[in-house]
Amino acid sequence: MSEGIAYQNKDILFKILGQTYKEKSFAAYGIDLPPIRELLPTNLPKISANEKDIDNLFLLADGTYAIVDYEAEYKKLNKIKYVNYIAWVMEKYYKEDENFNLRLIVIYTGDVQSAEPTLETNCITLRTEQAFLSHIDGEAAFDSIRQKIHSGVPLEDDDLMKLVILPLTVPGFEGKQEMLEKVVDLAEQITDEEQRIFTLSGVIVASDKFISREYLDQIRRRINMTQLGQLYEKEKIEYGNQKAREKAMEMAKSLMDEGDDLIKIMKVTGLTEAELLRLQDENVMV
Repeated sequence: MSEGIAYQNKDILFKILGQTYKEKSFAAYGIDLPPIRELLPTNLPKISANEKDIDNLFLLADGTYAIVDYEAEYKKLNKIKYVNYIAWVMEKYYKEDENFNLRLIVIYTGDVQSAEPTLETNCITLRTEQAFLSHIDGEAAFDSIRQKIHSGVPLEDDDLMKLVILPLTVPGFEGKQEMLEKVVDLAEQITDEEQRIFTLSGVIVASDKFISREYLDQIRRRINMTQLGQLYEKEKIEYGNQKAREKAMEMAKSLMDEGDDLIKIMKVTGLTEAELLRLQDENVMV
């Protein structure tokens, strides 16, 4: 299995995906949820150093939050992970709002046929909503979407949502890799740029946990010269600039605490006088 996309790369891909997930639904997976309003960041504070980030976190059209996690096997212990996810989301987004609501969606790949949806103890009952991609005929869905693309028929949102998870409908490691390559080949033939970018970035993120890192790297190299590749490089530069500025601000705070003068701090950090004065004011207010 993959160790996962490096955090920086995943963060950038999620930013790209967030621009195109809006108003799409999970109906293609057999899940009855309101349309997506927003894709939310998943780099929540970790309780345990070896915990993984949530696969997806969505804000839905009715104001409900939805945790979405993909699994290739059923494990009772995963429910402990889900409890941690719920705690993180509530800590970040629960604002004493009596209308706050949270749903936990577990999407099982084609390797799983059934799973126990609940965990009950004296102090807590955990309920998951489940989707089994084994119920989707991946080959038939692929052929149907391919015919639409080759005939010039516009793709619907359900087609796009299904495309990004088609590799996960296939059981076994090799089967997923083969379907991933077929989906990438097909996605590159989509004429609508926004739909093409959504499919290419979505299929990489969705398959992240289930495909080898080396194979995902091959796919990323293949799409490097596409619009997604160009957009990715742009976002990576902006991401690097943002992280560099955050590091400079942290260094400036530290030097201020040590009593260094602004001129020295400007030289060391590259920040402007105006930026340092604003930072100084913020420190005073804190």
